[in-house]
Amino acid sequence: MGGSFALGIMEIIGVAGSVSLLAGWRLYLCIFATGLAMRFDAFPVPEHLASLAVLENPWVMGIAALGALAEFFADKVMWLDTIWDTVHTFIRPVGGALLALAIVDPSDPATQVIAFLLGGGASLLAHGGKAGARAVVNTSPEPVSNAVVSTGEDIATVGLLWLAYEYPAVAAGVAVFLLLVTVVLIWIAWRILGSIRAALRGKPQSEPG
Repeated sequence: MGGSFALGIMEIIGVAGSVSLLAGWRLYLCIFATGLAMRFDAFPVPEHLASLAVLENPWVMGIAALGALAEFFADKVMWLDTIWDTVHTFIRPVGGALLALAIVDPSDPATQVIAFLLGGGASLLAHGGKAGARAVVNTSPEPVSNAVVSTGEDIATVGLLWLAYEYPAVAAGVAVFLLLVTVVLIWIAWRILGSIRAALRGKPQSEPG
C-alpha cells in the first residue's frame, strides 16, 4: 500500500464509505478484489483490520469469484440486469454494511454500529442509483449501450476500489465522488422515467414544484 496504514478516523470512514458504495454496484467484485489484493500482499492487513483477512480465504474468494463472474455476464444482458438488481436489493446493502463493519476498529462498538448503519445505507443508495440508471438504459432499443455501461461500471469499481485502499487519505474524496455520482444517477433516472410514463399516458410531464 502507499504508506503505512496508521489510519485516522477520517481515513477509516473514507475507506468504509468507498467500499460500501462500490459494493452497491459490484458486491462480489469488491469482495474478490480485496481478497486477491491481500493474498498477493498488495493490501497488507493491519492489526486493527484483522477481520478482513477472512476475505482471502480460498472458499470465500471462490464463492465471490463465481458471484462476480455471474454478475459480469448477467449485468450485460438487457433486462436480465434488472432482474439481477432486483434480487440483490437486499443482498448488496447487507454485504456493504458487513464490509464497512469489518473495516472499522472492533474495539470501538459505537463506531462499528455507525459503520454498519452507514455502510448499509450507502450500499442501498448506490444500488438504487445503479438500478435506476439501468432501467433507463434498458429503454434503448439496441443492446450495445447496456454492455458499454456495465463494462464502465466494472472498470470504475476496480479502479476506485484500488484507489481507496492504496491511498486511504483520498478515500473520503472517493466516497464523496461516488455519492455525488449516485445522486445524479438517481435524479436522471427519475426524470427520464417520469418522461417515459408521461409519454405513455399521452400527457405532458408536469414540472415538479
